[in-house]
Amino acid sequence: MIKRRKKKLRISTLLESLFLSLSFQVYSRLKRAIRWLLPGLVVKRWMMTSGLGLLIALVGASVWADLRPIYWVVEILFWFLGFITTFLPRTIFGPIVFFVGVFLLIWGQGRSFNSIKQALGTKQETVLLDALRAKQKLKRGPIIVAIGGGTGLSSLLKGLKRYSSRITAIVTVADDGGSSGVLRRELGVPPPGDIRNCLAALATEEPLIRRLFQYRFSSGIGLEGHSFGNLFLSALTEITGSLETAITASSRVLAVQGQVVPATNVDVRLWAELENGDRIEGESAIGKAKFPIVRIGCDPPRPPALRSALEAIGKAEMILIGPGSLYTSVIPNLLVPEIVEAIERSKAPKLYICNLMTQPGETDGLDVSGHIKAIEDQLAGNGMNKKIFNSILAQKELSPSQLLDYYKSKGAEPVTCNPNDLISKGYKVYRASLQGKKPTPTLRHDPRSLGLAIMRFYRRYKRGKKT
Repeated sequence: MIKRRKKKLRISTLLESLFLSLSFQVYSRLKRAIRWLLPGLVVKRWMMTSGLGLLIALVGASVWADLRPIYWVVEILFWFLGFITTFLPRTIFGPIVFFVGVFLLIWGQGRSFNSIKQALGTKQETVLLDALRAKQKLKRGPIIVAIGGGTGLSSLLKGLKRYSSRITAIVTVADDGGSSGVLRRELGVPPPGDIRNCLAALATEEPLIRRLFQYRFSSGIGLEGHSFGNLFLSALTEITGSLETAITASSRVLAVQGQVVPATNVDVRLWAELENGDRIEGESAIGKAKFPIVRIGCDPPRPPALRSALEAIGKAEMILIGPGSLYTSVIPNLLVPEIVEAIERSKAPKLYICNLMTQPGETDGLDVSGHIKAIEDQLAGNGMNKKIFNSILAQKELSPSQLLDYYKSKGAEPVTCNPNDLISKGYKVYRASLQGKKPTPTLRHDPRSLGLAIMRFYRRYKRGKKT
């Protein structure tokens, strides 16, 4: 008797859990179906348009055929229903047909959405509805132009692509070291390194494709030290005859979210004047200067900007300058006069993002005010308005750590900020924790923290503009 009760209890528990599981699945599917009715997906209107088109086409075909097919279909349908109900009562046949129809509708729609998801290349664990909503949200994000180069710009882009797909990265093409320098000298192509990093940062393609693009050969005669992406871009540049066209083709391969544009298509070579009067040439040499840099320039002077870069700045809703090496990544873009003039004309908010640490041989001893002064002096020396942005984003004071001590042992110091000094010069200063909360092997901008701080700045600007 006790065994029977236990057996019945187990069966009851099993049936109850099965019922709860089915109920949860039905609830989840129903909830997901209702979410398709939310505004902004641009799906409902076209489904309704398609349905209306089908209905109108059927009515037109019926009128064209003098309505006879409608009479035939109605007569056949009534005859079939009458024939079936002689065997099955209406109360049984009706629900069976209704639920079969609902099942076929849900099954067909589910298979259709899975096919669309596969065609879009969406990850298997991602629900199509969520992917579409995320895509629409990114399309409604602000139009952002980010100007710079090096790892600073790629970190910035990784953070920004979570908030907008309307991003343009304007990248310096003055690099002459490493793989980029070798390809520049050997093949006569513009240095592809910074452009490659930005394309990889904005890519939405599978991680394996991004890793392939960033893969660096560790051995092989002539290949060692080169990255696959650099070779790919250099080959495309020679095939198409233009770096800009090569970037466009690479963007399609990587499904880039936005666009990457070189600051100029001219073969630019940097030079710098030092405090002791010496003049050094080449981007790689400037980064190792033994005396403070007084002025920086390029050959040929006043290079022209690409039209696509100027158009992007003209349409921008927010312009970001930096982060990156001050004299070899940020200022080289400002040596293109047309870019500076376009920034001045823009009514968008302009934010300068300062580095976390000084760079030995390039920005020794410079605080945030020193970075700003270097940019102002450079612009004034070139006969341009020395104040092209009015807002600054800087790091909060860094907490003591072993990593910070390690950087100090290598000659790098935190870039300190004196807000009062900058405010007295007419700048708005925003400070945030930009290195992230998780421990990292390097002291660099954390993409998520940086992106969040920038979007907070933009929302604050929008609120202030409304009031």
